[in-house]
Amino acid sequence: MSLLSRYRNGVGKPVIQPQKMGPSEALVETLAANGVKHVFGIVGSAFMDALDIFPAAGIEFVPVAHEQGAIHMADGYARASGRHGVCIAQNGPGVTNFVTGVAAAFWAHSPVVFITPETGSMSLGLGGFQETEQLPIFSKITKYQGHVNNPKRMAEIAARCFDRAMLEMGPTQLNIPRDFFYGEIEAVISPPLRIGHGPGDSAALDAAADTLAAAKSPVILAGGGVIMAGASAEAIALAEMLGAPVCNSYLHNDSFPASHALAVGPLGYQGSKAAMKLIAQADVVLALGTRLGPFGTLPQHGLDYWPKQAKIIQIDTDPRMLGLVKPISVGIHGDARAAAGALIERLKGRTLAASVSLTERLARIAAEKKAWESELDGWTHERDPYSLEVARNSPHMHPREMLRELEKAMPAHSMVSTDIGNICSVANSYLRFEAPRSMFAAMSFGNCGYAFPVICGAKMAAPERPAFAYVGDGAWGISFNELLTCARQKIGVTVLVFNNGQWGAEKKNHVDFYSRRYQGVNLENPSWAAVARAFGCEGVTVDRLADVGPALRSAAQAQREHKTTVLEMMVTQELGDPFRRDALTKPVRLLKKYQTYV
Repeated sequence: MSLLSRYRNGVGKPVIQPQKMGPSEALVETLAANGVKHVFGIVGSAFMDALDIFPAAGIEFVPVAHEQGAIHMADGYARASGRHGVCIAQNGPGVTNFVTGVAAAFWAHSPVVFITPETGSMSLGLGGFQETEQLPIFSKITKYQGHVNNPKRMAEIAARCFDRAMLEMGPTQLNIPRDFFYGEIEAVISPPLRIGHGPGDSAALDAAADTLAAAKSPVILAGGGVIMAGASAEAIALAEMLGAPVCNSYLHNDSFPASHALAVGPLGYQGSKAAMKLIAQADVVLALGTRLGPFGTLPQHGLDYWPKQAKIIQIDTDPRMLGLVKPISVGIHGDARAAAGALIERLKGRTLAASVSLTERLARIAAEKKAWESELDGWTHERDPYSLEVARNSPHMHPREMLRELEKAMPAHSMVSTDIGNICSVANSYLRFEAPRSMFAAMSFGNCGYAFPVICGAKMAAPERPAFAYVGDGAWGISFNELLTCARQKIGVTVLVFNNGQWGAEKKNHVDFYSRRYQGVNLENPSWAAVARAFGCEGVTVDRLADVGPALRSAAQAQREHKTTVLEMMVTQELGDPFRRDALTKPVRLLKKYQTYV
């Protein structure tokens, strides 16, 4: 059977024996062998020969408005599906537009394969059109870089990029000189190589089980590794066995079902006070599938909650993360699911110290959760002097009241992406999920313009799920061009644009540290609802709390008709706690001409 016949028949299976084909066919065959159905990018001459046979291979090319949107969509696709997200760009400027999104995917542990056609091999180094060195740019933000140094190695190196992306859970680069797409080669299309991670060292697991058995007040911190390993059932079983409250690691609110009696919410910025107060009482913390990132354990709400004397058991598939941020008692280099299962087996039938105070501890968990929910109900507006001043005469909605209404109206099984910004970060207190692969945040890289293209990619991976992006008006200015992609490709998502006319997180720093000397933080915005309609999408301005729920439900219904809706949420200029309290101090001015700026 010829290659194109195989494509048209939708077979897409590996070619076990060497077969003559073109390098472009070898690349596309490798994509098909890895189950690739979508590739995001902007059309370019550098990869046109491979692009020409995408349809015959059952691969849809998704043209975007900007290459940064392409890499973010591939990231969202990977995070929602657990499979590869793939994007491609024209050599030079198209490829350099990937940088921000690759860094975001790196910190989100997304198995993205980004294909970077390069200047032709015979003109490399001559300073030709659209030429730059494309490997050094990404060297610190990829798990693996594959460079095709000969067309005959196209299938081999492409396959390795796909294998490494899944093995190490992160982005990989496939760099191809543009003249290497052409010619005739003999290639073998290898089946995907998938290597599972085991539970970890047996002695370490024994030590962890002994530590947990002796714990009187254990707490589990469920991280992104629980999501990626598919360890929800094991995390629940282990928590129930121990009677342990379960905190979500920062921006992984979907790592444990929110409705479970032992779920207490996220740690970190704008997280759950219930989670913070309960983990502060822990004598043992089981960090399950989390690197314990520094930003996710900082004091918040006036609480320095991290238990200084608690024993910490840390489980992570990356051994370099073990003990990196927090001193640990036991480190386990293993898969979250396998390790949790191994601990469950070791704890079965044992007398657990935690069981002595179980009734009391369950009552305390329920009380702390009830107190936190009651506080959120009453926390209708920010209470600092600046926020009270600016909100007093504003006709717009209080952000916290609006976020609470969004929470109440959110459809079941929704996916939500959050951008960086003051209101998006405050939303951390109000985002609850029952299933993994539901929350997509920019993680440690913290780049603006992330949420909208990411939710577009997630929607393409899971079209049956309602999809929402939380975006501040500053970040929206970076990413709203992808409304074109939604209109052209019939992608139905809902964008909540929080319009308060400011870069809120940075303005808070001006208020707290720079005596309200504002520089570049105030925004004059158009009607974002009108802009959405001009792009061919739906646009609605929401300025009353009573309209929040109906507007969200209507937009969710429009998604079923493959329509994107922008809900422009008109909110006051109130500001939540400072985003970077850890990184700023009061300014020092020693030169006389600057001493008024203190």
